[in-house]
Amino acid sequence: MELWPLKIFIPPAKSRVLYFSTQIQQHQWIKQIQESVGFTEVTSYYTMGSNLGKGQFGQVKLSQHLPTGMKTAIKIVRKRDMKPIEVYQQRKEIDVLKMCQHPNIVGLVDLFENIDHYYIVLEYMDGKDLFDYLKFRSFQISEDRAREIILQIAQAVQYLHSYGIVHRDIKLENVMMSDNTDRGMPKLADFGLAKFLGPTERSTEPFGTLGYVAPEVLRKEPYSFSCDLWSLGCITYALLSGSLPFDHQSQSETIKMTIHSPLIFDLPCWKEVSPVAKDFISQLLIKDPTQRMTIEKALQHPWIKNVIVKK
Repeated sequence: MELWPLKIFIPPAKSRVLYFSTQIQQHQWIKQIQESVGFTEVTSYYTMGSNLGKGQFGQVKLSQHLPTGMKTAIKIVRKRDMKPIEVYQQRKEIDVLKMCQHPNIVGLVDLFENIDHYYIVLEYMDGKDLFDYLKFRSFQISEDRAREIILQIAQAVQYLHSYGIVHRDIKLENVMMSDNTDRGMPKLADFGLAKFLGPTERSTEPFGTLGYVAPEVLRKEPYSFSCDLWSLGCITYALLSGSLPFDHQSQSETIKMTIHSPLIFDLPCWKEVSPVAKDFISQLLIKDPTQRMTIEKALQHPWIKNVIVKK
């Protein structure tokens, strides 16, 4: 007589095997057990469409919420490719996304997990990232448009810092645009390197991206929330000039420039930029983090204080 087995795992290390005389009985038990523990599958609620991007541990797919038809993006993360520290970082990113409810932070819509994958359902962003947004415009946007974008990113940073979250990897590629129009809204994304810090706590982990990472991080000194303000200054510089303030083909030279080289506005394009914009950048790109502008002072700076974002 053929029997149909069902193995049930009982944490931490026990298991039981049930046998059924028919496959129908086996499936009925599986369904009842899944319902009793609240088990659901991502494909029961979302379609899986075309690829939107690819990361180190998986890919991002265009999807649609079946009950409502709403467009979403699903980040599919393969657990088997991840080291323990990377699993920790992924869980930390999920924790940050669960907390964040801000118009300028990419929203977490839903979350599924099984033994092999995380399925992180995110707000769909039609405009790709801020680097591509600039590239589409030949790396030239007006100062007024730059002010709108920076104000909204700064508001997202203030929100994170108010909850004790330091992003640690703010860059053009980690700012998503709601669409590719001149009214597209920037939204901060990718919290894989984010960290929770207390008001007086410091970190020494060497995280960040060259060209955007603060000098105190490169010097391997204890650092705090001010490292995000340095990155905000780098993005502002890039929006107004199409280049980064401290950048070189050689990584070692980029590090030396970030730590030692003075900030200069020597490109021809800076002749068209207002002095108050340059002052805003200068106050953010101070190498001593204790003298650098805080996020509260940045939002009160005259360059962005009175900006009204056009919806």
